[in-house]
Amino acid sequence: MAMDAGTIEKLILEAIPDAIVKIEDLRGDGEHYAAYVASPAFEGKTRVQQHQMVYQALGDRMGRELHALALQTSVPENK
Repeated sequence: MAMDAGTIEKLILEAIPDAIVKIEDLRGDGEHYAAYVASPAFEGKTRVQQHQMVYQALGDRMGRELHALALQTSVPENK
């Protein structure tokens, strides 16, 4: 079962409410997405820690409904 971009965004925002989230379906198949997530919550965290926060928000859906996620994270410039 595939996931839609709106669901991915909702899950991320539930876990990281102040995030700016942009999702792109890379293949149009609902299984391969790119996500850009910016949040002040990432301040002081390594890139790996930032990515772990996003993957934690998606839970066990990664590798199941969501096959692949190209992820970019950052701290917003205008915090």
